[in-house]
Amino acid sequence: MYFDNHTNFPNATLNPRLLWEYNFEEVDFLKMRNIIIQRVVERGWPNDWYFILNTYGMEGVKSAILEIPYLNDKDMNFVSILFNIPLTSMKCYEKKQSQPQRWTS
Repeated sequence: MYFDNHTNFPNATLNPRLLWEYNFEEVDFLKMRNIIIQRVVERGWPNDWYFILNTYGMEGVKSAILEIPYLNDKDMNFVSILFNIPLTSMKCYEKKQSQPQRWTS
């Protein structure tokens, strides 16, 4: 996996700009796990990835990814490949498939 060396970065921190609308000093990292992981998937740098992997563990990140309600196609495919998660088991994939497709002609 791309981030196998995350344990080499135990002091990695989360960029507060990812949670710009929250008071970062009052963020509960356990209650906001899914939001934090979604923001890192969408906009995070390697240091942010190291932070979530060190904080929540590989299985914690995987389970949060399964519950995230929306990801764009690029991010959805990236985490599917990175964590070996079938697209069909992701909530964001199911929601996308249930939306009616518009004609593009």
